[in-house]
Amino acid sequence: MCADRLQRGLTLIELIVFIVIVGVALAGVLTVLNHTTRHSADPLIRKQALTIAEALLEEVMLQPFTWCDPDDANAATATTYAGCTTAESNLAAEAGEARASATPLDNVNDYNGVTTNTNIAGGGAATFAANVTVAQSSLNGIAADASLLITVSVTAGGETIQLQGYRTRYSPNTLP
Repeated sequence: MCADRLQRGLTLIELIVFIVIVGVALAGVLTVLNHTTRHSADPLIRKQALTIAEALLEEVMLQPFTWCDPDDANAATATTYAGCTTAESNLAAEAGEARASATPLDNVNDYNGVTTNTNIAGGGAATFAANVTVAQSSLNGIAADASLLITVSVTAGGETIQLQGYRTRYSPNTLP
């Protein structure tokens, strides 16, 4: 038998090439795992910001959109702003009204310009800043004074989640 046929195994050069190839591949995989681990909290923060935005948008959308302030004696019968003692024609809260206070915001218009900072339990140090804007905007043939565009923006970790919804004056005399 020939001596070449009896030789088995790898040469030193083949072994070194194999180690270099495996090392490069392993470095690439570890880099991807490191990046994934470092950014794994981002979807959680994004989901929490979305939850805050949805809750705030729902809070605003569930408020009445009336001609008069709901505390006004004419609120149940007024058919225009002129029939009110305290009209809801301006896009701001009445004096003394504030979110989550003894005199809460009681109309969609009152939420324009509302800002709040919050943190979700278990969310770490991330602080969520929420802003609400309410603006008159026509919607498919509905006049701008009978339709409001509500925009809720929540910012966390340099990313902003923005939700929008329309509220129309479909029952201006319905009070809570």
